[in-house]
Order: sequence, then structure tokens, then C-alpha cells
Amino acid sequence: MIFVSFFGFVVLSAQSRLDSIQVLNEVVVTASQNKEVIAPQKLSGKELEMLNTFSVADAIRYFSGVQLKDYGGVGGLKTVNIRSLGTNQVGVFYNGIQLGNAQNGQVDLGKFSMDNIEEIALYNGQKSKIFQSARDFGAASSIYITPRKPRFSGNKNTNIRAGLKVGSFDQLNPSLLVEYKISDYVNLSFNGEWINSSGKYKVHYKRVFPDTDIVAYDTTATRENGDINASRLEASLYGALSKGSWNINAYNYSSNRGVPGAIINNVWRRGERMNDVNSFIQGNGKYEVSDWWTTQLNAKYAADYTHFENFDYTLYPTNNKFRQKEFYIATANLFPLTSWWDMSLSYDFQWNTLDADFQRMDDYDVFAYPTRYSHWLALATAVEFNRLRMQASLLGTFVNETVKKYEAPEDKQVFSPAFFASYKLLREADFRLNAFYKKVFRMATFNEMYYVEMISSDINPEYATQYNLGLTYQKENKHSFIRNLNVQVDAYYNKVEDKIISTPKSPLFKWTTYNLGLVEIKGIDASVGTMFDMHKVLFNTKIQYTYQKAQNFTDPTDTFYGDQIPYIPWHSGTLIASAMYKNWILNYSFIYTGERYSQSDNIIYNHVQPWYTHDISLVKTFKINELNFKATLEVNNLLSQDYEVIFNYPMPKRNYRLSFVVEL
Repeated sequence: MIFVSFFGFVVLSAQSRLDSIQVLNEVVVTASQNKEVIAPQKLSGKELEMLNTFSVADAIRYFSGVQLKDYGGVGGLKTVNIRSLGTNQVGVFYNGIQLGNAQNGQVDLGKFSMDNIEEIALYNGQKSKIFQSARDFGAASSIYITPRKPRFSGNKNTNIRAGLKVGSFDQLNPSLLVEYKISDYVNLSFNGEWINSSGKYKVHYKRVFPDTDIVAYDTTATRENGDINASRLEASLYGALSKGSWNINAYNYSSNRGVPGAIINNVWRRGERMNDVNSFIQGNGKYEVSDWWTTQLNAKYAADYTHFENFDYTLYPTNNKFRQKEFYIATANLFPLTSWWDMSLSYDFQWNTLDADFQRMDDYDVFAYPTRYSHWLALATAVEFNRLRMQASLLGTFVNETVKKYEAPEDKQVFSPAFFASYKLLREADFRLNAFYKKVFRMATFNEMYYVEMISSDINPEYATQYNLGLTYQKENKHSFIRNLNVQVDAYYNKVEDKIISTPKSPLFKWTTYNLGLVEIKGIDASVGTMFDMHKVLFNTKIQYTYQKAQNFTDPTDTFYGDQIPYIPWHSGTLIASAMYKNWILNYSFIYTGERYSQSDNIIYNHVQPWYTHDISLVKTFKINELNFKATLEVNNLLSQDYEVIFNYPMPKRNYRLSFVVEL
């Protein structure tokens, strides 16, 4: 009934006609500006195109404060951790609606191609706009992925873009994008791609005994079982209303891939396979009801299927099938009370269920079959006085869970406040002092609560408190040698109680999960971006650095009390540089991740070496008649470094990719 009402609203509203506008290429909601209090880190437009990025995961590596967990190869799992708060504390939003995974809470960013992405934005704390769904207020940090929206120039009513990528690991990746202008008010977009790769790459695997020069293993071999055969299909409708907008998105990702196992004691496992089918349909509608009320409705239905098999009989054989479903609906309402004061009220509801069909040698079904009902209610306000912007919100989270077996956790009702402020220090320059405080609550995921191989799991919810203080400076001068300058520095302190830690065990599909009673995280993020105009050459640079000290203060009697938590480096950073001359672009990027530890004990046996990579690409654009062409040659890991993002999961050495795109 809700879906019928929603789509009825879309169809009836689309029949209205604009009085003075005949062509509308972009959707504009005519509410108050509702400016962001603290600007996010963003990659968009040309800057995004210039990076050597195959998936969204690759692009996010270039944000400060981010650690990407990459298990190797084209098809390897890729998740992100921001400011040491954990993957599950990161909200990932696709076209404005959060991507969900109730089973393990982790969104595999490797499944989202850059072929159809217009912008990626990272917000620490939350998006500092109050006109958003209640669930948007609940994440410790948020990544917003904005797919490309149709735009038509002149009298065109069709855009077509075809691309082909080929490269190392026997990679073949054709793609197609078609955009069609149905009317002045409705546009259609279709995007599809196929990814096929053997995933094979040469690696050098070496281990020495601690505190000695004695070599235990020194092997050069080919990484196996990293193959992938995947397809992604997306279709979207974008519509304009007299006082609003609407869109509907359908998405399907299907893959059959190997799961690269850990290399332990020089044993290279090849027995794990995983099939995925991830589908969703979602819609969004915004409408300005009156001068003092703008409303928004989001709705989504998602169904995910995962089939994991392990044929390595040196381990416990596994043949597990999981099916999870999600229904989500949300309404947000913005009330501009005055020219400087806005209020908002939002409510979200989400239903999740997980079924499992797995085989055990004793044929005894131990799965809990959980169903979760989640409600979020948010009240927020934003004010702007001259040079001061402030935002405050209160989020109520209400969770009820049922299980067919064992005992369900108690119902949860948690209230989480947040406060954001930004003050412009100089009238004549965009120089701002930013600060925020936020409380965050996270329920354990289904995997964390009801692990397949266990009858029950005693995992507590996670509570986090965030503090942030920072400075931003922006200056633009189109007629100067330095076209623009962007500087941002943030110092932060995060306190996490009952932090949920998940680390991979063998096989990779299974994880070890436990609580750390108290974790304190202190850090600094800094970035400087500039553009230089050297007459015929435009030169862009962006440097980012992160320092993090994330310590475990759970139990003073533990040997690892006060140690750095697993996989958090003290130092990390990136450098991006590009030179543009006529229709040529030369890009260079450098990524550095310092030393870390793979386990809670910071001892030499768990030490993980620092790693760094150099990547370069050369881009050439040209035009023949009405066709626009772009050819790109990429060389990744230019110096062929041996490195591991995750211990015992060696990454590829030097590799290449050639892409060719034609647009009509």
C-alpha cells in the first residue's frame, strides 16, 4: 500500500506543468538553502576522472582518515574503516538512500563501479544538513555515492557512452551507458557492465623468524582463486515537478568469484567460492508543499543472496546459503521557520530478515532465523547568524528483534544527541573554525549476534562518542598563478565502549567477533589542495595526512592494555598530482600506510610492514565528427612493491589497465 501511494504521488505530480520553464536539465528543490555546517571531503568531476580508480573502493583511498581493507585482486572483498571506528560505523548511501547489509553490516565497495559515478563525498559525524532521513543521523561517518544524472545539451534527447577496459589479471570489462530524454520532465538512464578476470597475479611471499635473519619461507608464486565473473545492471528514472523532484532506481549485481584465502605457512588455499546476487529498487520524492514545509519520501526493497562453498577438506567443509531481505521507508520534513532558522522532523522504519540453508555433518540446524524491526525518529534544528552556523539533532533508535531459535536480545531504546558548529573567522576570506560532538549507537549485525557455527553469541551493542575541532580555508582567484587553495586540518577524539571487532579467520567468509570494553582514538587529519595555472598547463595537487592513535583500555591485566587496536596505522597519507595540457592529462598518485599490528598484542609476531604504492596514468581525449573519445593507460604499483593490506593476503605487483571510451 505504501509503494502504491508513493508511485501514485510520482505519477500524478509528474502530470503538472511548469509555468515558465520548458526545459529542465537539473532538478532543483525550491526550499531554503539549508547550507552545510561543515563541508565534506569530495571527489567529483574532473578530479574523480583523473584518479586510477576501478571501483568506488579505489577512489575512497584518497580521503584522509580512511583505511581501506582490501583482500586482493579484482574480486576481493573491499571495505572501509574511517577514523578507527570500524566498517560497521560507516553509512554508505547510494543516490541518497543507505545501502544495507543486516547479515554482516559491511558494504563491499568493490561492487560499485566508477563507470556511472558523478561524485563521492565523505562526511565525518554526519551530513550537516538537517533535511535528511532519520537514519542519516545515525552513522559515525557517511559516504554518499551520487550516480551520474542525465543532462542533455541543445536539442539532444539521447546520450550514449560505451567503454572497454582491458588489463592485467586477464581483465575484460565492457560497459554501456544510455540516457534518454522521455519528456521535458522525465529522463531515463540505463547503465550496465560485465567484469571478467582470472584474478591471477604474481606475488613474492617471504617470512623470517622474529628477531633473526633466518628465512622461514621465500616463495614467488601465482595468486590463485581470485577470479571473478560479474555483471551490474542499473536503470533509473529522474523526474521534475513544479515544486520538487522524484527518482526511481533499480539495481542488480550478480557475481561468481573465488575467495582468495590467507597464505599461512606457505600453504596456498584454492577451495573457497562465493556467489552473490544483490538487488534493490528504491525511490525518492521531494516536494515543496508550502513556503514553510518541504517533504521527502524514501522507499526501498532489497533482496540479497549469498552462496559460500569451501572445498578445502583440510578445514571444516562448508556449503552455506544466505538470503536476506530488507524493506525500508522514510519520511523527512523541513520547516523553514525564518530566514535564519530551520527545523526538521524525520522518521524511518526498516524490516530485516535473514534465512540460512547450510549443511553440517550432523544435519542439525542451529541457525536462529532472526527478524529485526528498526525505527529511527530524529528532530533537528539549524540556525545561521552572520558568520555562525549551528546544527543540533536528537536521534531516537528503537530496535525489536525476534528469533525462531534461542533467545532474542532485549529491545533497545537509545537517544543520541549531536551538535555541529562552524564560525567564519574572517569576513573577507572563507576561513572557518569547525567543531562537532556526537553520540552514536550501533546494534550488532546478524553475523555478530548469531554466528553460523555457534549456538549463540554474546556480543553487546556498541556506543561511541565523537569530538572534533578543525579549521578550513578556501580561496579562489581565476586570474592568479594559484587558481585555488583549500586547506583543512581536524583534530579528533573518539571514545568507544564495547567496540565490536571482527577479524577474518580461515576461511575468509567466516570472522572472529568480540567486544573491546573501551577504546580511545586520538587523531589528526590534514589536507592541502591547490591548482596552479602555468599558462598552457594546469597543475593540480592534493596532499593528505592522517595520524591515529587507537588504544585498547579494556582490562589493565591484559598484555595488550594500551596497545594499538588491530590494523590501525599510526601514520598514513596520499598525494595526488595531475598536469593538463590541451587534450592530454598526466596523473600521479601515491598512497602510504604505516606499520600496524594484525592482532591486539603489539608484538613482533603480529607486526605488519608499512606499504606504499605509486600509480600513474596518461589520458588523451579527442573528437571525430560528433563522437568524443577518451583513451587511458594506467600503470598501478609502478615500482612493483610487495605489500599486504591485510596480513597474509599479498596484493598485486605492477599491473596495467587500458581503457577506451566513446560518447555520442
